[in-house]
Amino acid sequence: MAEAPVGVGRLDVLAVGHAIVDQIGFVDDAVLVKGGLVKGSMRLVASPAELAVEGVGPPRWQWAAGSAGNTAAALGLLGSKTAFVGRVGTDDLGTAFAADMATLGVELHLGTGDVLMGADDPEASGQCLVLVTPDGERTMLTYLGASTSLTRADLPAELVGRARVLYVEGYLWDSPGAVEAVEASLGSAILALSLSDPFCVERHRGEFLELVSEHVGLLFANEAEVLALTGSRDLLGAISVVGDWGCLAAITRGATGSVVVRGDEVIPVAAVPVAEVVDTTGAGDLYAAGFLHGFVAGASLERCARLGSVAAAEVIGHVGARPLVSLRCVDAAAGLLPLPGTAS
Repeated sequence: MAEAPVGVGRLDVLAVGHAIVDQIGFVDDAVLVKGGLVKGSMRLVASPAELAVEGVGPPRWQWAAGSAGNTAAALGLLGSKTAFVGRVGTDDLGTAFAADMATLGVELHLGTGDVLMGADDPEASGQCLVLVTPDGERTMLTYLGASTSLTRADLPAELVGRARVLYVEGYLWDSPGAVEAVEASLGSAILALSLSDPFCVERHRGEFLELVSEHVGLLFANEAEVLALTGSRDLLGAISVVGDWGCLAAITRGATGSVVVRGDEVIPVAAVPVAEVVDTTGAGDLYAAGFLHGFVAGASLERCARLGSVAAAEVIGHVGARPLVSLRCVDAAAGLLPLPGTAS
């Protein structure tokens, strides 16, 4: 698979992440207990064979995903000029990832590379088994595969220089080459960091703290993640710490909504009601997309958070992290469009 050519023109957001194909199955809580899985977490596995979990039948849905991939896809659907950087294998999953993302208006920069994890197939694409329990919570088993092969060459200066925002997922810190690529790109665009997962924060807390204190302009986290990062016992304590960092932070709280923090300014925003929570896969990723869509257009912080809430609410009402209806239509119906300086 040839790498997509570098495009031209300004980008609103350049998203960098593990290129993963999501495969979703529904399970009872007993399956998680038997497999020793912590509900709501993500566990890395060393080979595709470890994605076979007892009690889980063939996945019912499959599409291009990954944390930053979900955000890029939603941004493309919203109309933001977006590009995605990642690596896939030369297998059918890699081809499927590229074909799926290309339909969403996202400029793709997909390289292929050998796996760095000693897998059975040295060119297998990353894939994630998403186990959804009856309460709508998702638990993930992830084989990173070729997605871990990102290097500095995948993130050239001319590409980063086109972007207003460089959006990276915290999961990248499990891949040393990707970290090197991100660090080499600092300063060329506003750095937006999604913390991805509380266990990811625990693995890389020192690195994240240094990054936030020196480089991050926009931080995305849920309540558990921000507590893990700040070491605080409660949200008020975490908000106080985040306010001292000086970056803009958007903290999601599930059904409670979200809180936007900038210095001493704290803006709570209610969640959008959902008739039934079916699957929380990608809720944080879609919130980030809505928020970024407003942010690059110069919308108020409250409006950015409301756009994020609308996007998150749409995806938790059905299976998977891909919107089933037009987010632009939903945003317009909620009075959130058009945005400042745009006709959207």
